[in-house]
Amino acid sequence: MSLTGKDFITLFDFDNHSINSLIDTAIEIKQKTKTGKAHHVLKGKTLAMIFAKPSLRTRVSFEVGIQQLGGYAVVLKQDEIILGKRETISDTARVLSRYADGIMIRTFDHKDVVELAEYSDVPVINALTDFCHPCQVLADLLTIKEKFGSFKNLKLAYVGDGNNMANSLIAGCALTGIDVSIATPDGYEPGMDIIWKGKDISISTNSNIEVINNPLDAVSGANIVYTDVWASMGQEKEAEKRKKIFKNYQVNEALMKKASANAIVLHCLPAHRGEEITEDILEKHADTIFDQAENRLHAQKAVMASIM
Repeated sequence: MSLTGKDFITLFDFDNHSINSLIDTAIEIKQKTKTGKAHHVLKGKTLAMIFAKPSLRTRVSFEVGIQQLGGYAVVLKQDEIILGKRETISDTARVLSRYADGIMIRTFDHKDVVELAEYSDVPVINALTDFCHPCQVLADLLTIKEKFGSFKNLKLAYVGDGNNMANSLIAGCALTGIDVSIATPDGYEPGMDIIWKGKDISISTNSNIEVINNPLDAVSGANIVYTDVWASMGQEKEAEKRKKIFKNYQVNEALMKKASANAIVLHCLPAHRGEEITEDILEKHADTIFDQAENRLHAQKAVMASIM
C-alpha cells in the first residue's frame, strides 16, 4: 500500500488497512534495527523538524530515526523561526518545501499544522498538537500488537483528561477494532465530534467506544490501562486545580484490580509519579512502558519511510 506523499496529521485521515500497513512496516523496521541490518530507504533525504513545544522523546526518536533511515535532520526551534509571527505559516511551508523532503512539527495549535500541510509540497508529520498525538498512538498500537499478538478481543481503558491522547486513542482503537472506554471527570470529556468520528469508524471494525465518568467501570475487564498527565504542557496554571478534580482518576493498585489479570499499563510519558499513576504501578509495568517509549522510534521511522 503506497502512502508516498501523504501527510500524517491525524489518524482519522487513515483507514484500517493503512494503519495496519504502517504497524507492519514498523515491526519490520524494528527487526532490522535490532539485528543491525541497514535500511537506508531515505538515503540523502532531509527532515525539517519544527519545535514550538520542547520534547525529549519526539526530538530524539525523530532525529535518530531519520539518521537510521539514511537521512538527515534539521532542527528548528520556536525562538529561531517564531512560527506564524516572523513570517506567515504558508510562506514557511513553501520555503521549507524547497529545502527538505519532509516536515515534522510539534506545536500547540492544530490549525497551524493543517495550514503548514496545505501549503507544503512535501509530506508534513504532526508530532503533537493540543488536539491530537497520532505518532504516540501509532507507537502504542505497535506495543499492543507486540504484547498480545493481535488487536482482536481487546479492551483499552483510558483514565484521565479527555485531551489529545484521548482523542487519538479513540481514533486508533476504532481503526484497529479495539474496544475503548474513556473515563474522565465531568466536563473533561473528549469533544462529541471526536466521539462520533470514532463511532462511525467502529461500525466497520466492530470496536465499542464509550466515554464515562467512572474510572472503575472503565477499567473493568480491560486488557490495557492507559493514563497521561493531568495537566499538559501549557496548562501549568491549572495544575493545582486539576490535582483536586482528578484525584480519583489515579492508576493505582485498587484500580488495577478491576482490570483483566493479564492487563498491561501504558503511559505516554513524562509521568508524574504519585499523581496520575502510583510509583509501584509504574515500576511494576516499567518494561512495557519503556518498550512503548522505544516504539516511538520504530513507529515514526515507519511513517517517514512510508510517506517521504
